[in-house]
Amino acid sequence: MIKISNSNFDINSIIAQYKDNSIERYILNELSSSSQTYYYNSLEELKLELDLRKNIVDASIKLSMSKFRFRTFRKSICNPEYWERTKQGGFLLKEGIKASAAIDDIYKNSSKYGTECATAIVIVYYRGCLSSFREKIFDSTFKHIYLMDWQNTDENLSLDVLTDVDVYLPGDCRYFKNPEVNPITPEWQGENVIVLGNGKYYGHGIGIKNADEIIAALNKRRIIGATHSAYLLDSVTRPNFKQLADIYFNASSRTDKISSIKTSQTW
Repeated sequence: MIKISNSNFDINSIIAQYKDNSIERYILNELSSSSQTYYYNSLEELKLELDLRKNIVDASIKLSMSKFRFRTFRKSICNPEYWERTKQGGFLLKEGIKASAAIDDIYKNSSKYGTECATAIVIVYYRGCLSSFREKIFDSTFKHIYLMDWQNTDENLSLDVLTDVDVYLPGDCRYFKNPEVNPITPEWQGENVIVLGNGKYYGHGIGIKNADEIIAALNKRRIIGATHSAYLLDSVTRPNFKQLADIYFNASSRTDKISSIKTSQTW
């Protein structure tokens, strides 16, 4: 169920705005038919979440089609023009570089980059935000990006881990656990994936696969004699879309005010 300003919301009032078989329509139908109630302060907040989720999926697909490679943190690589590689294997945005340009470079010059799946997930979340926020707001929101794992995301990209959900939506992050991974290749102890919809997931190093295919790939990396299969956890990691909406609308409001002042000064 969807509620906007504590009132029941009929998705038929906006669903025609989205194409048949679109991600937005799929999400609206899932939220509307859910036994849980999803609260939004405004219709604009709901629409922004739909746009962010669509752009996260698009970012995942584009990254899977790029030359962005899987590498362990100790062998990770990045374009030194935009990023400083830390001793831990993460990528720190260089001083004086726009965050939007640095994130774009990962897609434009993907062959210059390689890292683990957790970092790839963070990258697609930033790219999704960039596509929805546009350059100016993105750069003012994310000034000190460090690409590595969940613990190192910008405070404005708050990622929430939820264990009690009844629907998994495109743009969500889920995790396939490999409990008996071969200790020689600990990087395959699991796979972070982005939900794409229609039973498909994107996982860096594995590509776009369904659940059975990802489990089969992880099972090949188990210790000899393993008896426990890899499996998909019920938990989900999501950006705090409400926080992102607040940031976006506040920034947009400030931009509109500045533009209005400049226009009046011109006259």
